[in-house]
Amino acid sequence: MSVYSVDKLICEARRLAAAYRDTTGRPLAGVSGEISRYDAARLLDLDLCTGESGFDAIGRSGERVGRRIQIKARAIFDTGKSGQRIGQLKVDQTWDSIMLVLLDERFEAFAIYEATRDALAGELDRAVDSRRAKRGVMSVGRFKALGQLVWAREGAVDDGVWSNQAAIAVDGATIAGIGSER
Repeated sequence: MSVYSVDKLICEARRLAAAYRDTTGRPLAGVSGEISRYDAARLLDLDLCTGESGFDAIGRSGERVGRRIQIKARAIFDTGKSGQRIGQLKVDQTWDSIMLVLLDERFEAFAIYEATRDALAGELDRAVDSRRAKRGVMSVGRFKALGQLVWAREGAVDDGVWSNQAAIAVDGATIAGIGSER
């Protein structure tokens, strides 16, 4: 048994990951994934799994009870940079939904999006036609458009950032981000 609580270890991992990036200009490999798994489980009442094939957690309450969930992470260091991608989706594995945990430059979660396998089905079917999609790669903006926001830190989500949706003009008024939230 460890003398450290998981909460304290994750807090220290956030601090070290941010300091490492500030010092080297590169992210500390693997840390954002572990932090994101912890944050998603804590914030959305999930049981983390170890050694399971294709998913990271199982839902404990509400509409997620028994749902097998992959958890993906993306640290967003420059909100002005478009085309950010998420890690490989395990399309050939058994899972019911995927959660994308977005982290800020201090490795603190600011938003979590979830997309069901059904919502991602069309995108996953297109994998046959695209080499990039074959590897299960998807942009943050595309994932957001296919999924829905399930948690956000207060005041942290600006819908204009990471939206794949173009602004449109309706009766002289510009409306941005149409269809990016459900």
